[in-house]
Amino acid sequence: MKVFLDDERTTPEGWHRVYWPEEAIRLLETGIVEELSLDHDLGDDKHGTGYDVILWIEEAVALRHFQPPRITIHSANSSAVEKMQAGVLAIDRLAGR
Repeated sequence: MKVFLDDERTTPEGWHRVYWPEEAIRLLETGIVEELSLDHDLGDDKHGTGYDVILWIEEAVALRHFQPPRITIHSANSSAVEKMQAGVLAIDRLAGR
């Protein structure tokens, strides 16, 4: 399954769209997500951002040997992209990639 987390963009063909971090995390917990594309700003920072998903994956890899999917970032928020990409690098290191 390919999961696309975004509040505004059109969902690419073949992807399953979610709007909130907890929806993405719920799907990640099933173990069937092969690819994940994340936006950062989702319209309600109190509800969470794409970075919250990165943090969840990083913890799951470190503590539970979770096998992370391929992760891409499609956010227009340049400072958030840098932070999220640093998280993806940490996830890849922890996962032995």
